[in-house]
Amino acid sequence: MKTEIEMKWKGGMAFETDLDGHKLTIDALPVAGGNDSGPRPKVLMLVALGGCTGMDVISILKKMRVEPDSFNVRVESNITEEHPKHYDAMKLIYEFSGKDLDKAKLKKAIDLSMERYCGVSVVYRKAMPVDYEIVIK
Repeated sequence: MKTEIEMKWKGGMAFETDLDGHKLTIDALPVAGGNDSGPRPKVLMLVALGGCTGMDVISILKKMRVEPDSFNVRVESNITEEHPKHYDAMKLIYEFSGKDLDKAKLKKAIDLSMERYCGVSVVYRKAMPVDYEIVIK
């Protein structure tokens, strides 16, 4: 299945696209010639990973009849100093709260997402280390 997007230049360093009926603008900071009218493109890589695996994990946990009271996914990464500046590793922190959460089930859901279902993590792991930790509050 082919996927295609179109990025329309909006002047300066800003580009806009329509994603599934939702407008998204990316832009640079003023020091780089932009107007800060949207996020920078690179950080959207972190959003893609966190969103992809987060949706997987919550879906898998529902099938396991595990419903946390709250669930957050944080994604940490460092950008290299040299050009082309890029992320050299990513770390996911899965934060759960709730009663009687079975850590083994949480881990199984995360592993299934990371290894089988999340296409973003599969691609990223080919380019850099992707690690995770589980935090139960």
